[in-house]
Amino acid sequence: QLQLVESGGGLVQPGGSLRLSCAASGFNLDNYAIGWFRQAPGKEREGVACISSRDGSTFYSSSVKGRFTIFRDNAKNTVDLQMNSLQPEDTGVFHCAAAPVCGGDMDYWGKGTLVTVSS
Repeated sequence: QLQLVESGGGLVQPGGSLRLSCAASGFNLDNYAIGWFRQAPGKEREGVACISSRDGSTFYSSSVKGRFTIFRDNAKNTVDLQMNSLQPEDTGVFHCAAAPVCGGDMDYWGKGTLVTVSS
């Protein structure tokens, strides 16, 4: 069965950090561009970061650029999202997804992991 599984969410205070991981079963993450998306309460899902499969290029939304870093962890065979300087508006369910290229239609989605930024 082909699936993505996210982990690493939780409760963090404003200004804190979290690291999310996206793991795959049934296919090789290296063959896909991997995106991270945020679904905030009452808002539309937003793409926040993507890493390409071809050359490792990374892309970020303006709301997270400079604070979030997406990278492939080859030792763990995951695509991770390091999130620093978290703010309450970062609260939401974070999903990872796989596509042939960044910005393309996503072929596979994970169920998500909840991030809550609150004091």
